[in-house]
Amino acid sequence: MSALIATFRGNRLLPSYLIVLALLVIILVVGAQVSDRFLTFRNFSYLFQQMVVLGLVSLGQTFAILLGGIDLSIGALVGAVTVFLASFLEWQPHLMWVAVPAALLLGALVGAINGLLSVTLRVHPLIVTLGMSSVIFGLTLMYRKIPGGSVPIVFEELAYGSFWGVPIPAVALVFFFVVAGLWLQRSRSGRMIYFVGGDEEAARLNGVPVNRVKVLAFALAGLCSALAAVFLTAKTGVGDPRIGTALTLQSITPVIVGGTILAGGRGGVLGTFLGVLLVAMLNNLLNFAGVSSYWQWVVQGGIIIIAVGLHRSRGKAQ
Repeated sequence: MSALIATFRGNRLLPSYLIVLALLVIILVVGAQVSDRFLTFRNFSYLFQQMVVLGLVSLGQTFAILLGGIDLSIGALVGAVTVFLASFLEWQPHLMWVAVPAALLLGALVGAINGLLSVTLRVHPLIVTLGMSSVIFGLTLMYRKIPGGSVPIVFEELAYGSFWGVPIPAVALVFFFVVAGLWLQRSRSGRMIYFVGGDEEAARLNGVPVNRVKVLAFALAGLCSALAAVFLTAKTGVGDPRIGTALTLQSITPVIVGGTILAGGRGGVLGTFLGVLLVAMLNNLLNFAGVSSYWQWVVQGGIIIIAVGLHRSRGKAQ
């Protein structure tokens, strides 16, 4: 946790965090007025459980954006991994210890291929991952067009287990963010992601293995997508090729809101976590207020536009 908190020391990022924290306080105050159930332990337990999928895919997207890229294959990959897991476990339900690592390896492999194609073809990751998204989605639909497969009951504990009322998936999510924060702040390979994202040419001239760093960052994005898919499969009990359709764009919102700039080299996982919490709490508040899910999409789009505008204005002022 110290690595996440240490990020507050960056003067350039502090305003972003303060803005998000202020918005969180406003949501808490408004939520308390809208419903007496908003500030209950039960609601927050539900809220943190709902944060898991968005948190994991946003964490993966953070690695890509810190590098100055973006991963548009996240949603398709999540759907593909759920189909793989549910199909495998329907066939061999006793081999969970094989299926889960294989699913995570598949996600990391696809991410690594995204990075490798980008550096080999010298094409922006946005284009490469957009193409990969179509490839993955098409191949997945060839195998399964509708939700199917099944998982053993014990596998569902990954999604519904709790400890003293606290959802185990939420604890796992915090753990992953802490590990990612420590790695980015304290490891040489983690700091190289910032270096490459900030100035790729300068990084290359200083002996940084730029291509390997790019492949690593996208492999991590793929791994996080696979982790989200494992949770979704445990939660729904089936594999659904379309379950990740909305996640690609949703994964970008918390990253941008949290202060990570699209140009790369600045930001971090603490901002992303706060962004995930903000989006989840805002959606939760809108649900209590009876606002349509369609309007929630409008609100999220507005948040992205406002956040990008604020970061851009602050960047010009510095």
